[in-house]
Amino acid sequence: MNPVTQTEINKAAWGACDTFRGVVDPSVYKDYVLTLLFLKYLSDVWKDHRARYEAEHPEHPELVDAMMLQESFVLPPHASFDALHKRRHEAGNGERIDKALHAIEDANISKLRDVFQDISFNSNKLGDEEQKNDIIRHLLEDFAKPALDLRPSRVGQLDIIGGAYEYLISRFAATAGKKAGEFYTPAEVSDLMARLVDPQEGDDICDPTCGSASLLMKCGRLIRERTGTKRYALFGQEAIGSTWALAKMNLFLHGEENHQVEWGDTIRNPKLRTQDDLLRHFDVVVANPPFSLEKWGVETAEKDKFSRFRRGVPPKTKGDYAFILHMIETLKPRTGRMAVVVPNGVLFRGSTEGTIRQKLVEENLLDAVIGLPDKLFFGTSIPAAILVFRKRKSDDSVIFIDASREYEEGTNQNRLGPTQVDKIVATYLARTTVEKFAFRATLADIRANDFNLNLPRYVDTYQEEGQIDLMAIRAERLRLKSAMEGLETRMAGYLRELGYE
Repeated sequence: MNPVTQTEINKAAWGACDTFRGVVDPSVYKDYVLTLLFLKYLSDVWKDHRARYEAEHPEHPELVDAMMLQESFVLPPHASFDALHKRRHEAGNGERIDKALHAIEDANISKLRDVFQDISFNSNKLGDEEQKNDIIRHLLEDFAKPALDLRPSRVGQLDIIGGAYEYLISRFAATAGKKAGEFYTPAEVSDLMARLVDPQEGDDICDPTCGSASLLMKCGRLIRERTGTKRYALFGQEAIGSTWALAKMNLFLHGEENHQVEWGDTIRNPKLRTQDDLLRHFDVVVANPPFSLEKWGVETAEKDKFSRFRRGVPPKTKGDYAFILHMIETLKPRTGRMAVVVPNGVLFRGSTEGTIRQKLVEENLLDAVIGLPDKLFFGTSIPAAILVFRKRKSDDSVIFIDASREYEEGTNQNRLGPTQVDKIVATYLARTTVEKFAFRATLADIRANDFNLNLPRYVDTYQEEGQIDLMAIRAERLRLKSAMEGLETRMAGYLRELGYE
């Protein structure tokens, strides 16, 4: 059987989106495409496993049925992709898919509870009954094409499906013009953040604005690659219902069973709490919150029962420090460390933000400031940085790394390549000054800069221009002038020969 590549799957899944273009908005149809990709993969895994058991026990169908009951998920026969595809020419495609999704949810209720409550293929969003039925028929046919045969025996690693999710999410984020990081964190930025916080076996890991859960899963993958075990727990919260559902589907597909991902607003209603209604604490906290969120919940901040804003209430139109303070408050006292993506304004803006920043530095919580290249995030060119915080540090130093010129140039987006990621991580771990790239600052250094964390104050990237040889330039100018006069004389001669004065 021919293996399939990630690029082929990405291309085929993106092609399926053509069915919706011009009919409904991308912010709507992304949910349908991603949900059907989930259903198709589940169906292909189920079919692949059953075929293997049937080949091993051709004369014992009852044994095959018993073995299928031991699978990590249940797929009711009428809810499979093939069953839906077979009836695609009949009326009621939308209703049949909705019933299939709810049957899958009911059969796997502990893992998929409420995941499909906000998605309806029978919705009027897709047009009247005839148009809706036709759109869904085309979509089923798109996913039935050989390129989207997603059986594990053809796909190989499960992560290739996660890659398809990430690819589609990135394309949707780019075309929908989302604010940086509001929906999608580029894979290489997730890799970098995971390595900076260095997740260990047994860690509790949290992303309070988890999106599709890709950043959480990168942390889990690092632990599995190092130890071969799944001894860790993933926690997350996501404010957008359809994105929360996507995170649940993504974790389900990746076999991440030890997780708790809640739906709700992290600032107004943090749901990851202990039994005595306190904020739950974690070893690792990572996030790429929405940049400078305007309506972040300032009206409830002053009376916050978790005292997250005791260092100051962030400005009502910029929620960056609201997310930072929430994350700080959820770190375990001994092992807690965190990495958060922020717009560069967080490093130097004044007023309340300046007060909060000063207190975080004076409490010796800030560990690193890492400037990122422009145009890393889909839909924006806003310069960004990664802040690393730790609850327990060996000294009061902060390593400043200016990686703004460390990137591979793309057509529309820049990206961090493996070489750049390795260089940033190695510099962070070494914590030594590197000319024009990194500076290890003490608390006194930062205080001398009035707690302004803007990278140019610490890392001098100025490139001195070479000396200009004015006499050489003058000689070259005279040579060119002489050559030009010769050309003019020759041109005048040609014109005279042709009869022009």
